Amino acid sequence: MNVSKLVEIYYAVDEFLIKFMPYMESHLLPTSDRKPTRTCSLTLSEIMTILIAFHVIGFRNFKLYYIHLQQFHSNDFCKLVSYSRFISLVQRTVVPFYFFSQSLSKTRTGCYFMDSTAIKVCNIKELMLIKYLRQLLSKGKTTTGWFYGIKLNLIVNDLGEIMNFSLTTGKSNDRWPVENLCKNLIGKVFADKGYLSKELFEKLMGKGIELITQIRKNMKNAFMPIWDRLMLRKRSIIETIIDQLKNISQIEHSRHRSIPNFIVNLIAGITAYSLKEKKPAIANIYTTGLQ
Repeated sequence: MNVSKLVEIYYAVDEFLIKFMPYMESHLLPTSDRKPTRTCSLTLSEIMTILIAFHVIGFRNFKLYYIHLQQFHSNDFCKLVSYSRFISLVQRTVVPFYFFSQSLSKTRTGCYFMDSTAIKVCNIKELMLIKYLRQLLSKGKTTTGWFYGIKLNLIVNDLGEIMNFSLTTGKSNDRWPVENLCKNLIGKVFADKGYLSKELFEKLMGKGIELITQIRKNMKNAFMPIWDRLMLRKRSIIETIIDQLKNISQIEHSRHRSIPNFIVNLIAGITAYSLKEKKPAIANIYTTGLQ
């Protein structure tokens, strides 16, 4: 693993936490006066750095990755704890991870692409073996069959940057989180037929967002500017991003045994993607017509 990459990730995380943690602690509900007697040798910045780096370097098994850190990178951290202890510490990062992912720089280009993807945690037969899943996940169906999991809803710009994301149940309608995803954005959003809705179109138009989708076969053909047609054909950019999140950042696998760790793995994967220097993007020749 490149040590300079570790330092780069750590610096970005630590700079954020220096400002964020006092703010978060000032908004926490009061608890008992009892103070924890067991202190952790790893800082929160180090824990988050380890989790992000896992999605960057390409290990497929987190335990083997952590053993690799213990053997070859023990001097790069204050004091690495045991694997089981580290797994128990992961849940501490849920809230900081979410806000860190939202704080990463994003360019408001006015040209956005929206889609959702199923995050399959287990198949139907495995559900009875993993009791905790029933608290969060629901049954959904894709073109490949039934699954138990959630939906990851994404909106990205033409530079390949993730502008926003949300999690919904496996059986939820793709249109439900759209208004929240498009919050604070202005411009054109290109999506598939699943987002087609007159009511949703009018709501978004009132907020400065034009939702552009393909029409269904039983609908009358309507005039569409040539640039809009071109950009609809470029929706594959978000499919490429989803493919990288699943196969490189590995946000989808069935080895989780707790809800917080499941969520942290997903957000850490999204964060690792957002920190990449090279992302899939659309050539300027296509976007100049929208400016």
